[in-house]
Amino acid sequence: MRNTEIEAELEDMSSAEDFLAFFSIPYDAHVVNVSRLHILQRFHDYLENDKDGPRSGEAWFDYYTRHLSTAYQSFIGSSAQKEKVLKVFQDQKPVFVPLETMLK
Repeated sequence: MRNTEIEAELEDMSSAEDFLAFFSIPYDAHVVNVSRLHILQRFHDYLENDKDGPRSGEAWFDYYTRHLSTAYQSFIGSSAQKEKVLKVFQDQKPVFVPLETMLK
């Protein structure tokens, strides 16, 4: 469940700082500089996985603010490698390449 009015405003934003400022979330510039893509991906993931929408009595703006704030907070004192938001940091199955194939 999503709010099309808020999402229309979000479409014009081009940086993590834009999102954080729009929702009036205070942030450390260093954390955002290091983890901007990860924060926005985590925010997106939270919205995609929460099919219920706002909690009882919670406004849509507060719903989006809560998810973005939670996404940002998860990178304070952590790292992209630890959080494994993007596919490149997720555990991959080991690949076996026989030595014979490399010698051909």
